[in-house]
Amino acid sequence: ALQLLLKTEGFVTETVNSPAAVLEAIQGGNFDLLLLDMNYARDTTSGNEGLELLARIREVDTAVPVVFMTAWGTIDLAVEAMRDGGRDFVQKPWDNAKLLGSLRRQIEEGRVLREKKQEIAEAREIQRRLLPDEIPEISGCDIQAFWKPAKDVGGDYFDAIRLTDDMAAFCIADVAGKGVPAALLMCTMQAHETFNPATICRNLNRVALENTRSERFTTFFYGVLDSTRRSLCYCNAGHVPPILIRQDGTIKRLSEGGTILGVFPDVQYEQSQTAFASGDRLVLITDGITEAMNDQNEEFGEDRLIDLLLQYRHMGAAELHKTVIDAVASFARQALQDDATLMIVAMH
Repeated sequence: ALQLLLKTEGFVTETVNSPAAVLEAIQGGNFDLLLLDMNYARDTTSGNEGLELLARIREVDTAVPVVFMTAWGTIDLAVEAMRDGGRDFVQKPWDNAKLLGSLRRQIEEGRVLREKKQEIAEAREIQRRLLPDEIPEISGCDIQAFWKPAKDVGGDYFDAIRLTDDMAAFCIADVAGKGVPAALLMCTMQAHETFNPATICRNLNRVALENTRSERFTTFFYGVLDSTRRSLCYCNAGHVPPILIRQDGTIKRLSEGGTILGVFPDVQYEQSQTAFASGDRLVLITDGITEAMNDQNEEFGEDRLIDLLLQYRHMGAAELHKTVIDAVASFARQALQDDATLMIVAMH
């Protein structure tokens, strides 16, 4: 009856009669929708086979719409099916008009969803290409970085640029918000090679003002390290102040520079200089690191991060980088709520 109804209405269908056959079909085909019974060979009333099948379908295809049908529907079963990812729940005997309306609506919504997923996948790939594939090697120092967006794409940005054999520029930025809009703005914020941190901040502020609304601001830090002179010249445009851990355990926060980018015109940014000696560790973060929450809605926090850095300050950049990431992941025990970036610069 369903085959006749759907053929008459212009649907092209493929039929199977077991959960195994469903999985085989979707692995080899490209369907706009799955119309599934909830009961097969095991029993005739519980719907458990249908729910188990849905979970296995989602392992193969996260986007294809699934509409369930059953003669043994209950409110609890319908709620569970929808909560687990079903798009609609139809009881037998079905109403032809309502069924066809549901199928057409779900097919259209499914196509839109797949197109959006494809666009996001492409945006993520573009964003990934804008971030450095490799951190450059600079004489006398080691740089390590971690980047993870909260969504498929994010608003965090970092880069490390080799200027000379003994000099490197590095930056970190955080666009207010998450997702595609922040990622697109991030793409416009790429720092160009320069020895003058204040100049790059002034230029980027102008770019941000020309391309964004005032509520979509950016925080930004840009530093130039001279490993021969053991000095760091930097400008901080409203970003979380990087933490400079000295070998002797003293701490300096690098906050000098100016305000956030993209809100105020004609801002005067200033640059500062500090010594960067052997054994020092500079830690740059976005707030996704310190704002990671545990099950009790407690943030990881800057105090916990600083205590960790002091305890392990004698580690190399790679070891310290891994220690911090592992500690944050263990603390949160869940997906990060915000984009998170960590960069560690260690002077040999």
